[in-house]
Amino acid sequence: MHHDRSAANAGGERTSVLETTTASFVEFRELLFSVVYNLLGTVSDTEDVLQETWLAWASSGREEVANARAYLLRIAVNQALSRLRRERRNRETYVGPWLPEPLATGADAAEGAERAEAVSLAMLVVLETLTPLERTVFVLHEVFGYEHAEIAAILGRRPAAVRQLAHRAREHVQARRPRYQPDLSAQRAATERFLAAAVGGDLTALLEVLAPEVTLWSDGGGRRGAALRVVQGRDKVARLLATGSARYRTADLVIDYAEVNGGPAALALMGGQLVGVVVVDLTEQGDRIRAVYSVFNPDKLTSVAGAVRQHP
Repeated sequence: MHHDRSAANAGGERTSVLETTTASFVEFRELLFSVVYNLLGTVSDTEDVLQETWLAWASSGREEVANARAYLLRIAVNQALSRLRRERRNRETYVGPWLPEPLATGADAAEGAERAEAVSLAMLVVLETLTPLERTVFVLHEVFGYEHAEIAAILGRRPAAVRQLAHRAREHVQARRPRYQPDLSAQRAATERFLAAAVGGDLTALLEVLAPEVTLWSDGGGRRGAALRVVQGRDKVARLLATGSARYRTADLVIDYAEVNGGPAALALMGGQLVGVVVVDLTEQGDRIRAVYSVFNPDKLTSVAGAVRQHP
């Protein structure tokens, strides 16, 4: 009887340890998701890193862990960093421009406002130009507000080295993307004007809404028709859009709007299926479009498509 009781006690302890372990992970899961997504720019890779983090956390000697949040963050960030280095090499063979995977962040999104820390697609594109280590330091310091000493502990580096990385990353980002807060209603209005002109093939209206130095990124991943290079300059972009949109001028094309990566995005649906997400970035004056990011690769539409299905 005594043996049965000790076995039952041991089983009970194991259950309570597992419950505590799970509760700690669940408590910090959204923070981990946001940090890792901003490092990797894809939802599926982020979920993989969170799975790896959970397995490492579940098998660790948690009685030695004084700070669960710091411990989980260290595992997740270092897993993401090594994955980012691998992915950089893989992207050299990607067909056409590579864009981050759009993430639904509106109040109606699957996991709601907790994901509001997902930075804009425009910022994620700039972060792609940093080294993996610079990007990690920038995201932790500038987006999530971690001190240099905390980041040094996460990465196993000296605070002075982290400060230097942070300085270099910040200068690089500011040179490519001036710090300004876009007006969301102006961005939505510009998106609507742009889509109406593009789908209608209205060259004059396109030339009016696009900035002279506009850049068009089109990510089809070799799966859908998209420009194989980044296109620059108002005339080239307007002509490409006016001619290329002809195949989308069908009765069953519906343009809807949703919040993606914290800002307005246009959703292109055909036959009720999401076929593209388009995000525009405005000039600092807020009157013209300086960049267009269009994602048509079906592998990168699952997160937004899921949110659309949940909240039609």
